[in-house]
Amino acid sequence: MAHFDTEYQRLEASYSDSPPGEENPLMHVPEGAKSQWHHIENLDLFFQRVYNLHQKNGFTCMLLGEIFELVQLLFVVGFTVFLANCVDYDILFANKFVNHTDSSKVTLPDAFLPVDVCSARIRDNAFVIFVLIISGVFWLHRLVKFIYNVCCYWEIRAFYRNALKMTMSELPYATWQEVQARIVEIQKEHQICIHKKELTELDIYHRILRFKNYMVAMVNKSLLPVRFRLPGLEESVFYTRGLKYNFELIFFWGPGSLFENEWSLKPEYKRGGNRLELADRLASRILWIGIANLLLCPVILVWQILYAFFSYTEVIKREPGSLGARCWSLYGRCYLRHFNELDHELMSRLSKGYKPASKYMNCFLSPLLTVVAKNVAFFAGSLLAVLIALTIYDEDVLSVEHVLSSITLLGVCITVCRSFIPDKHMVFCPEQLLRVILAHIHYMPDHWQGNAHRYETRDQFSQLFQYKAVFILEELISPVVTPIILIFCLRRKSLEIIDFFRNFTVEVVGVGDTCSFAQMDIRQHGHPAWMSAGKTEASIYQQAEDGKTELSLMHFAITNPQWQPPQETTHFISQLKERVHREATGASSDTHPLSTSESEPRSLVANLLVGPSTLTSIHFGHDSSLNNQAGLGDGASALRSLSPNSGSLHLRGSLNAAHRASGNTSTMSKAMAGSGTDARTVSSGSSAWEGQLTSLVLSEYASTEMSIHALYMHELHKQQSHGELSRHTWHRQDSDESSDSIPDEVRSEPNPHPRHFPRSHTFPTTVPSPSAIPTSASCISSTTLGQEGASSHNISQRRFADSTTDSFGAGGKVVKSARGVPMGGWAEEGQAARRHHETLPEETSEDDMPPHIHKIA
Repeated sequence: MAHFDTEYQRLEASYSDSPPGEENPLMHVPEGAKSQWHHIENLDLFFQRVYNLHQKNGFTCMLLGEIFELVQLLFVVGFTVFLANCVDYDILFANKFVNHTDSSKVTLPDAFLPVDVCSARIRDNAFVIFVLIISGVFWLHRLVKFIYNVCCYWEIRAFYRNALKMTMSELPYATWQEVQARIVEIQKEHQICIHKKELTELDIYHRILRFKNYMVAMVNKSLLPVRFRLPGLEESVFYTRGLKYNFELIFFWGPGSLFENEWSLKPEYKRGGNRLELADRLASRILWIGIANLLLCPVILVWQILYAFFSYTEVIKREPGSLGARCWSLYGRCYLRHFNELDHELMSRLSKGYKPASKYMNCFLSPLLTVVAKNVAFFAGSLLAVLIALTIYDEDVLSVEHVLSSITLLGVCITVCRSFIPDKHMVFCPEQLLRVILAHIHYMPDHWQGNAHRYETRDQFSQLFQYKAVFILEELISPVVTPIILIFCLRRKSLEIIDFFRNFTVEVVGVGDTCSFAQMDIRQHGHPAWMSAGKTEASIYQQAEDGKTELSLMHFAITNPQWQPPQETTHFISQLKERVHREATGASSDTHPLSTSESEPRSLVANLLVGPSTLTSIHFGHDSSLNNQAGLGDGASALRSLSPNSGSLHLRGSLNAAHRASGNTSTMSKAMAGSGTDARTVSSGSSAWEGQLTSLVLSEYASTEMSIHALYMHELHKQQSHGELSRHTWHRQDSDESSDSIPDEVRSEPNPHPRHFPRSHTFPTTVPSPSAIPTSASCISSTTLGQEGASSHNISQRRFADSTTDSFGAGGKVVKSARGVPMGGWAEEGQAARRHHETLPEETSEDDMPPHIHKIA
């Protein structure tokens, strides 16, 4: 291995990210021809600000929001100190009388202490002084950051106006796809990125979501310690904004983090020779950050309590039942997020699934609790009715002590009780509701299907869809729990984290270091049970769980129809769409390339469309007239309209026809046959209203298309996995001991100087030779989606110490590591993972341990 001069080498992959003939994009541009936006150094931050300004509806809205945040911080701190030190509560509660020169009533200013008394009480309270100092430093930091952001966003405003030709008044009504299309277009003129001549949609997503893709991958591989099993209790999830902030601080942007800048992992983390030293360094850093959290715990806890009090008190008073409402948990948002999915795309999906998710959770109201709630509501309502009647008869009743408080508490009690009383017209149909939920959220453990009526499934779903009150409570105790998790749980996983970032980081030309899972490469990270059989070379360690790679790929391709993926990826997408089209039209699938089981139903899509959980209710159910007329024929028509063979129609005339025939689902489907048409191509020459309508309808149909494919992929996965042991995140056994996830068999050649050293859950495992695995080119026939003539787009990448190859020890000896146990320490159901330590070769210097480079295609 002497030919390895460095720890990692540049990899010329089988495809490039530049069009043919443009593989060398670095060009000389005369100084006079350079624009203001030529060669932006930090494109990650630039694109994030462009996206943030769009999501905040322009510069003015963003500026006002930032100003009010500063004022809000001052108000919370100042008002709290004032209430604690400058109010005489004896006068306020009428426990002490005030001597007035006249007979006037006691006023609110009478309860305020004089300024000198108030200031003296503040000076004598050391804790208040400490809180004020910390708050003042934090506020000054926010002020400096605000001034800096205003200057930066002013430049982004100029970019919108001068480069993208969009005014701030147009921004709230423009979709992100339109903005992104203009960015891709002006790259040719302004050369925002000088490392490549053309930008792609995936390049922009990678830069905006670089760190979020890493977080999604770590949650998908059960690397982050967010699941806990307390003694005597069921497994629970704890993932709050404070804990998430600390994770990002440690991994990405804090002092001593793994990244040296926004786009590049530090070189030492790209090599495997010093992994133990780096793990110790990371564990020490986690310890110090945990200690800092512990020291600041009192201040953060007080701030959390005060902020929650000022934020939610008025809401609870106005809507007492709001605490009984539910919201998608922070863990749920990360677990359900696709790779390369922007915030607004994620929230759009989850918002559409909110109502069916609420109905599903309401199916499990306890009958006993319902009986109790009805009777408590009756008694509380009786008392409230009497008090209201007395108040109407004589308003002096309100002056009686505690009458007004009793009326308020009784009203709250009745509202809370009503939340436990189910709708008498509700029908118990959990399986159908769970199917509709799956159509929107796209991810679901295998064992939920068929068990939707069980309380175990309901409890696990509640970890994704929790009570608002539970969310608030978790945020309140987060300052106390976060340092405990960092010190006692995350530190133990430091070696796994080091291995994860080394094994799953690739360098893309013009983008920088990105998470390899975000490449959505079926061959490298596909799962055989998710329609990737015969197309993937990934080991269990490399496979994304729950079909994350395949579903993310389909979501990105449908959301960005102008994106041209590599050839093998194009084959996968087009064949999946063709398969759905054939199922929808009733064509036989026995001879289709993706047929994997002789026992597979003749038409899975037809099965999906039958019954109360028809796909037509997913989006068309917003209109009752559409829902009543929806059926198998209309659903199949919708699928045919979304098929890859459907030609694009003239959209404006189709929209008018669809508007006139809004009561007919099939007509609407045919009108939108060109759902793959990009909204930006039709709204540019139309009026603002027509552009908005076009973008809205196209977005709805793209969402419907993705829902159909998600349901189809889950149904096919269920058929393929029939009779096999299911693998999902809920069965993973998280272990903090590094030795728990040692592979079943660790074989090494004899070494005269053996030495034991710890192995992490993420230590590289081997895969069969690529020649032993049939590639997609030899296993499937290419049926493209109207893209037969498209040229392949390739990416030049670096693979840092890839986990799929053999590990080299001293003297060039090869260590073969088994594939039996994936990362996270979980094993198949019914199988006991055999764990034991084996003698491993001694690690030598970094130069003796070259990297193992693999192509990412």
